[in-house]
Amino acid sequence: MMVQTYLPEEAVIQRGIEALMRALGPIETARFLTLPRHRYTDYVEWHHQWQETLDPTQFFDQVFGVKPPAAE
Repeated sequence: MMVQTYLPEEAVIQRGIEALMRALGPIETARFLTLPRHRYTDYVEWHHQWQETLDPTQFFDQVFGVKPPAAE
């Protein structure tokens, strides 16, 4: 069993920045950190729209890896 411990916020920030720097480099890291957040302000409305088109059976099958039974 894996035990999860929470890092102090400063450590999370430091590790996150380091990971971004390794993956993106300094210019793209700065760009990522300064991207406008206004795209996500209407997240609740977007989520409701997404749920309206959601097929629950297909979604759970995808998430939990349920495969259709093999043909006999």
